[in-house]
Amino acid sequence: MNPSPRTPRTWRERLTTVWKWIARRRRTALAQVLRGACYGAGTGAVGLIFMWAQHWL
Repeated sequence: MNPSPRTPRTWRERLTTVWKWIARRRRTALAQVLRGACYGAGTGAVGLIFMWAQHWL
């Protein structure tokens, strides 16, 4: 007797599940890369402003 109430999934269902999992993680990874790029651009801009201000003041 199988203790699990579900029947075993087919290879196609498993493959679909894996692809969905990868797609979810890909979106999360891309969002983190975009977030990091925005933080880096902001930090660089502030650094350039301070360098400009230090040079001219």
